[in-house]
Amino acid sequence: MGPVPRAPRVMLYSHDTYGLGHLRRSRALAQAITAADPTASALIVTGSPVAGRFTFSERVDHIRLPGVTKRRDGSYEAQALGMDIDETTSLRAALIRATAENFRPDVLIVDKEPTGFRGEMIDTLDLLKAGGTTHVVLGLRDVLDEPDVLQAEWDRKNALEAVEGYYDEIWVYGAHSVYDPTEGLDLSPRMRARTCWTGYLRRDLTTVDTPPEQPYLLVTAGGGGDGEMLIDQVISAYEAAPDLSPRALIVYGPFLDATTRTKFGERIEMLDGRVQAVGFESQIETLIAGASGIICMGGYNTFCEVLSFDKRAVIVPRTVPRLEQYIRASRAEKLGLIRMLDERRDGLTTGAMIEAIRALPTQKRPSEVMPDRLLDGLDRVTERMADVLGNRASAAQG
Repeated sequence: MGPVPRAPRVMLYSHDTYGLGHLRRSRALAQAITAADPTASALIVTGSPVAGRFTFSERVDHIRLPGVTKRRDGSYEAQALGMDIDETTSLRAALIRATAENFRPDVLIVDKEPTGFRGEMIDTLDLLKAGGTTHVVLGLRDVLDEPDVLQAEWDRKNALEAVEGYYDEIWVYGAHSVYDPTEGLDLSPRMRARTCWTGYLRRDLTTVDTPPEQPYLLVTAGGGGDGEMLIDQVISAYEAAPDLSPRALIVYGPFLDATTRTKFGERIEMLDGRVQAVGFESQIETLIAGASGIICMGGYNTFCEVLSFDKRAVIVPRTVPRLEQYIRASRAEKLGLIRMLDERRDGLTTGAMIEAIRALPTQKRPSEVMPDRLLDGLDRVTERMADVLGNRASAAQG
């Protein structure tokens, strides 16, 4: 009798230097993979400073890397430990490699950055390539940036060379009919053939708790680090229009500046309960499920939640430091899935926000116009994962 096959192990890497998007996407993938295969386990390696605030399902765990912060000029600094950015990156790289060496994943899923933050994944990719037993996947969200900007960024990071040399396939968490994030990249025919379009990643509709008293309009700025303008617009709208309804519930996000939050709180206190705010919600799905409408920025995860919970939404995309959110929102608006407040077209004024909130009840819900299979991402990922693991098990037995 041969050895008993080992239960599958999946490792997910998300650099998470800013915001919540990479961690939340990796968490959704890990939980779907382990739910589809009760024998599988998943380990997320993340740089997110708020990873410990999230709950993870059974057989999903995480390792927190030392954090780094992005400065306004685009450079980075270490968050703690009294180490400079080079020392911190070296420590992170060593931790990632040690994790891979001891966890021995059957599949590695790298989120967005082919070489990792400042190249910190290269040692681990070399290790896994030499071992020859790990299937390596690059996971890309639906939109990365404008093609010319992305190409320059990948050239600077030697990302294309890494994709061709280390990765077995690419998963795009979106639909080719909406946008192609690899447009402009000189991918080889081999990698083009190994690119799988999964569809968007549906959020779980079965684990939500009891939402707050209804009705309310949910306002979410994602991680909050760049959401000050959106929140200010909404508060200004309720200040200027005393009859504006329903009440607004604002989720600041964990990265909104404390001084700014205090100033917003003072304004909200003057609105007699018509606007309320909370700091951070790891179970944002509950608030989305109960909302009558959504005012939000245009990040990938929030967009998936709008579609999954079938909510009328107004998206106010950021345009700095990259046009990712604007591209996503403009494509979604053309499909009729959401309404976008465009700074150039509509003006980011109090009046425009008031009009958008009042028009929300007349918008179509996403389900009324959504293309077929647009939200099949997690199903496609788990199907592909089953194929990969099945093929590897067959090869091992052969």
